[in-house]
Amino acid sequence: MKRGALLNSHLSQLISLSGHTDELTIADAGLPIPDECQRIDLALIRGVPTFLDTLNAIAGDLQIESVVLAEEMQSHSPALLAQLTTMLEQLGQAQGQAIAIEWVSHEQFKQRSRNSRAVVRTGECQPYANIILKAGVAF
Repeated sequence: MKRGALLNSHLSQLISLSGHTDELTIADAGLPIPDECQRIDLALIRGVPTFLDTLNAIAGDLQIESVVLAEEMQSHSPALLAQLTTMLEQLGQAQGQAIAIEWVSHEQFKQRSRNSRAVVRTGECQPYANIILKAGVAF
C-alpha cells in the first residue's frame, strides 16, 4: 500500500506522469471541462471536497512552479483568494521556491485549461474557485 498522503490512484498517476511545465487544473463544480482533457471527478456533494483541500492534497506530491488564476476571483471571491494566497506562500516556502501567479480573464482561463493534462473537479461552489498548476522541477 502507498505510504504517501495522496491515496487517489488517478491523481497519483497524473502527478507521477507530469513533467516540467505540464499543467493541471483544479476546478470548482461548475467549470466546463473540455472533452479533450482527462476528467478526474472528485465531487461528492456541494462543497465536498473543497477547492483548498484538493489543492493542499495535490500540492503535497507536486512541485508547483506557477499558477494561473481568473482575474474575476479578486472581486467575486476575495475571502477565498486571501486563503489561497496564504496557502501558495506557505507552499512556496515549503518547496524552497516561490510560486508565481499569472492573472487572466475567466474566458482565457477556460481556453487555457484545454492544455491541461487533466481537470480535477471538486465539489466547490464558490465563484471562480479554479486554478491551473504548472509543474516545476523537484531538484
